[in-house]
Amino acid sequence: MKNEFLEKLNAAFKFIIKEIKQTFIDYAIILGSGLGNIPEVLEEKIVIPYHEVPHMVKSTVKGHKGNFIFGVFEKKPLVIMEGRLHYYEGYSMQEITFPIRILQKLKIKYLIITAAVGGIRNKLPLDLSDIVLIKDHINLIGDNPLRGPHYEELGERFVDLTNTYDKDLIKLAKNIAKKNKIKVYEGIYLATCGPSYETPAEIEAFKKLGADVVGMSVVPEAIVARQAGMKVLGICYITNLAAGISTKPLSHLEVLETATKVAYKLNLLIKEILKKL
Repeated sequence: MKNEFLEKLNAAFKFIIKEIKQTFIDYAIILGSGLGNIPEVLEEKIVIPYHEVPHMVKSTVKGHKGNFIFGVFEKKPLVIMEGRLHYYEGYSMQEITFPIRILQKLKIKYLIITAAVGGIRNKLPLDLSDIVLIKDHINLIGDNPLRGPHYEELGERFVDLTNTYDKDLIKLAKNIAKKNKIKVYEGIYLATCGPSYETPAEIEAFKKLGADVVGMSVVPEAIVARQAGMKVLGICYITNLAAGISTKPLSHLEVLETATKVAYKLNLLIKEILKKL
């Protein structure tokens, strides 16, 4: 079992490096729903669909194209995950975090995770298109990507998540946002397994737990990235107000429409962050 997983990972890694002709990259970005224009900043692009990578599953969600995009930005090699994999798609935790393991093999040092989220309006006066830097998370998915067989080659089994979201990166992002007159908040991300949206009663409970935003991703990726020793920056954008707060039915279409409106701000913020790393 152990050797089988590592063999699959090595096969995927060898396929990637054969395509991109290099064995390490410092920077990676995971794009959330509707953020399709950020890869336009890359030069020398190489696009590899997830389903072409050995042992990787494909993305099935609208707004997630499901590609690795390798390229160069400001003379820095960079990989963008154009869309992600979700637990609610029916995949295992190991399957949805398999791309992060590939990033680990590529020796990624900095991982920027973006995600569309629902605003809970707990302590933050959140509205549509607002940007929230994740300072911590609450995992209510009901599973953990590190559960199961342990692979010493991939890191410690018992990973300290005290500083999952790097404080220096948060400070950098806040300074850049201020300089560019982009309003950002710091908040706590709560992850559910989805795909149904939360009930008003659940949102009230999440408020009591201290959550500011709610989503269906990020946490598994961040846990694996921390085990791998990556520095993680989590950036959320409010694409809907949560159940009981919103006055209209929640829909994925609203998520995608709002994401297109916030894309310019996020694009600018991420580009300026990359320049400083």
